[in-house]
Amino acid sequence: MSRLDAPPGVAPRTRLGPVFAVVTAGVAMSNLDVFIVNVALPRIGAHFDGAPLASLSWVLNAYAIVFAALLVPAGSFADRSSPRRAYLAGIAVFTLASVACAAAPGVWTLVAARVVQAAGAALMVPSSLGLLLAAAPPERRLGAVRAWTAVSGVAAALGPVAGGVLTGLDWRWVFLVNVPIGLAALAAGPKVLPKVPAKQDAARPDLLGAVLLTAAIAALALGLVKAGDWGWGAPETIGTLAAAAVLTGAFVLRSAGHPAPVLPLALLRIPAFGPAALANVLFAVAFAGMLLSAVLWCQQVWHWSAMRTGLAIAPGPLMVPFFAVGLGKAGRRFGPRVLAVSGCVAFGAGIAWWYARMEDGYAAGMLPGMLLTGVGVGLTLPTLIGAGVGALPPQRFSTGSAVVTMARQVGTVLGVALLVLALGTRGDFDRGWLVTLAATAAALVASAAVGRPKA
Repeated sequence: MSRLDAPPGVAPRTRLGPVFAVVTAGVAMSNLDVFIVNVALPRIGAHFDGAPLASLSWVLNAYAIVFAALLVPAGSFADRSSPRRAYLAGIAVFTLASVACAAAPGVWTLVAARVVQAAGAALMVPSSLGLLLAAAPPERRLGAVRAWTAVSGVAAALGPVAGGVLTGLDWRWVFLVNVPIGLAALAAGPKVLPKVPAKQDAARPDLLGAVLLTAAIAALALGLVKAGDWGWGAPETIGTLAAAAVLTGAFVLRSAGHPAPVLPLALLRIPAFGPAALANVLFAVAFAGMLLSAVLWCQQVWHWSAMRTGLAIAPGPLMVPFFAVGLGKAGRRFGPRVLAVSGCVAFGAGIAWWYARMEDGYAAGMLPGMLLTGVGVGLTLPTLIGAGVGALPPQRFSTGSAVVTMARQVGTVLGVALLVLALGTRGDFDRGWLVTLAATAAALVASAAVGRPKA
């Protein structure tokens, strides 16, 4: 959908409540998955004969890479085939892939199942908003979009605790929890979701561009993750990083010449959108490094259970909805630049606190840093999303939203890869937090350009 209107020819004929419940089930699963799998990662590694972190990182990165690469093409597919059909297909794929994840006999089988799971998530997310707008009467559409967006924050807040509880039972429940939710959505969806006509003139999705982007990000992540083992001067490292550069160049050329590219380059030339997209990437690098380092510290240094780890991490995500919801008046008064920069400062202060005080224990070390990073995420992330999409003309709203989400996923991949590289085989958390601080500082610089008036 390109604006807050129902599709042409579609009148709301269904109750908004049931539609909202069904479409946000998919959004909740795709967002919850990020947090609960992070908490479960050490337990998964222990189950698979002590799999190294470099291998385990692909359980996270495979999902993020494929989700990022397929998000825009999946949106185009939803337009061509109808959002209703695309959403239900995405739910089915995500649910079946969750079963495959739980049944995986090894790490790389799990990674393969995560790739399929990400494809399902990419189908669900862009089509869910179109269905919600089709069901909502005009006067309720803006509120429906805000509620749809808030689901991600709630999922983030519940994720660490849910991940701890589920992993305490068995790590496989981290994936099996999706099955009843998915089955319920599949059962209710055909009855309550509005029928939105397909756009016959919609451009075909750029699948080759998606393949190039997937390969480029995967090669870059592989080069970073394995550089510590191979050595920076090793032929494997140089070759992998060179391949990433070539694939990235090919992806940019493909995007420049395709009518419906994965990355519409023209968007990046719009004032405020380009800096917001860049800041999203950099802040996601910092966020991914922060979250994974907290999980690994709790379980590998303090030897806490997954449940205790989830409870320890929860105060940070719980801060996010409170600050995100209260941004309206502050954003209008101070502008997105001030809020985003302030959020980066708070986030960086939390990481700096960990660097200096983490060994002092939970109450004096981890908790203050967790709260500060939560404040930072609550201030920065919604602001960057709103500033980026708000800088676009109405007809580019959906594409811009997809690109911003894609930027966050790319940043997540880089954040995990850089943390794995920084930790090395000795678990050098101080170096990991310095890398995270550097990413936060870079995000702050990019955020300072957000909302800058046109020259």
